[in-house]
Amino acid sequence: MRKLDRTICAAPPCLSKYHHGAQSWGDVTPAHKEEIRTHLKAMQGPRCAYCEGDIEILGQHIEHFRPKGDTAYRHLTFDWGNLFWSCDQADSCGHFKDNGAGPYNVNHLVNPCADDPDAFFIFQADGTISIRHGLSEADRYRATETLRVFSLDAEWGRLRVMRKIAVSGYVNDADTAFNEGWPPDDIRAYFAEELQVAQSLPFYTAIRHVLTERQ
Repeated sequence: MRKLDRTICAAPPCLSKYHHGAQSWGDVTPAHKEEIRTHLKAMQGPRCAYCEGDIEILGQHIEHFRPKGDTAYRHLTFDWGNLFWSCDQADSCGHFKDNGAGPYNVNHLVNPCADDPDAFFIFQADGTISIRHGLSEADRYRATETLRVFSLDAEWGRLRVMRKIAVSGYVNDADTAFNEGWPPDDIRAYFAEELQVAQSLPFYTAIRHVLTERQ
């Protein structure tokens, strides 16, 4: 999970055509859903808002952070601030949140636009996600609930394996640089270049954390 900036993309104009109480999400036309996806892609890139997996490989759906099926949040069904682009996997992310996680309070979840996930999590080279030290009790609970509700860090889960594979090449290259005694300035330049190239890749946060922690 990474910080997203919703201000870089205006709300899709089509959302203004729909109103809570008059229409439901099922009334949104395919063309309008495509327009919404285009705006979400401009904000997120082709990566899931939660796991950072490749949408083109993992499938996709438009996700309501505050569930549209919950009567408390139906008024946010067409709210741009409540929409994310999630992968389509049943064992994690948006689908798991609302169909597999069990009871949760959405106010206890880390929101990629409202919060900075970097303040809560650190990604490890083995594909796991650790909760940062020094958090308040309330924030530690939020971090724990976010990992559980989105199923982001199952011990031997699919996502852990995918993250480990994504970072493995960078880890090997970094180990080579250290073992061969590269000068510190050369190592820093290497990290900077690798991170610049990796920005558009799936699981970028895992790559960034692993390389940054090695500096």
